[in-house]
Amino acid sequence: MRERSGGPGLLPLAALLVTVCLWASSFAVMKVAIGTFGAGFVVWSRMAVAVAVLLPAAPRILARAAWRPGDWKWLGLMALLQPCLYFLLEANALRYTTSSQAGMISALLPLMVCAGAGLLLGERTTARTWAGCAVSALGVAWLTWLSAPSETASDPVLGNLLEVGAMASSAGFMLLVRRLAAHYDADLLTLVQFGTGALFFLPGALDAAPWRALASPWAAASLLYLGVFVTLGAFGLWNWASRRVPASRASALVNLMPVIAVGLGLGFLDERLSPMQGLACAVVVGGVLISQWRGAGPEKPARQGVSSPARP
Repeated sequence: MRERSGGPGLLPLAALLVTVCLWASSFAVMKVAIGTFGAGFVVWSRMAVAVAVLLPAAPRILARAAWRPGDWKWLGLMALLQPCLYFLLEANALRYTTSSQAGMISALLPLMVCAGAGLLLGERTTARTWAGCAVSALGVAWLTWLSAPSETASDPVLGNLLEVGAMASSAGFMLLVRRLAAHYDADLLTLVQFGTGALFFLPGALDAAPWRALASPWAAASLLYLGVFVTLGAFGLWNWASRRVPASRASALVNLMPVIAVGLGLGFLDERLSPMQGLACAVVVGGVLISQWRGAGPEKPARQGVSSPARP
C-alpha cells in the first residue's frame, strides 16, 4: 500500500503497539473487575475516570476545535459505536465466556477493518485479505461450537457471539475515526467518546452495592487501570496515530492482541483451552496471517484516494 511521505514513521506505530498491549490486557482485568463490581458499574467507571482526567482541559479542547457543519452526526455515530455499543457488548460477553476466547475473537477485528477500508474508504483490499477473513471467521465459529459451559464461562456461545458484535462495533469506530482524525485532534475525539459514554452508562453508577467493594485496594486499582490506561490512554493514542497511519495497516497490529490476551488468561486466570480449541485458535491466527502476507512480488499500487478517502 502506498503511503504519503515514505510511511508513517516509528512514533505512530509505537503508539499503536502500546495501544494494542493495553487493550489486550483489558480482557483479563475486565473479567476480574466484572466479577467484583458487575458489568454496568465497571463500564461506567471506565468512562467516568477518563472524563475526570480530561475535564480540566475540556474548555480548551472544545474552544480550539474547528467544527464543520454536519460532522456532529459522524462524531455521534463514532461515540455510539465506541464506547457505547462496544463496551455494552464486550462487558456482557465477558460475563459468559472466558477472557482467552474473547481475546481470540478479537483476531477478527483487523480483517473487518481491512474489508471496511476497502469498501468505504477506498483502500485497496486484495483477494488474499478476503480469503484470510473467511478462514478466521471459520476458526471463530469452530471455537464457539467447541465451547462448553464451565466455571469461568457459563454460556460461551452467547458470550462469543456478543464479542463478535463488539468487534464489529470497534471496526466501525476505527473506520470513522480514521476520517475524523484528519480534521479533529485526538483530545477532542477522546473527550466526545467518553463524555458520551459516561452519560450512556450512567445507570451503572446508581447501584450502591459495587461502591462498597472499592474499599479493596486491588479492586480500586483495577478500575483506575481500566479507566486511565486502557480507556483514556489507549484510545487517546489510537486517535492520535489514526491520522498518520492507514486504517488497514493500523488494524494489522491488532493481530497481536489475541496472543497477548490468551497468554494473560492462561497465566493469571487459570483458564484452559482444549486441544481442539487450541487448533481452532490456530485456524483464526492462520487466517490473519493469510490476510497479511504480501508475497515476494512487488505490491500493486493502491487506487487513487487511499490516503485521502472521501469525507464521510
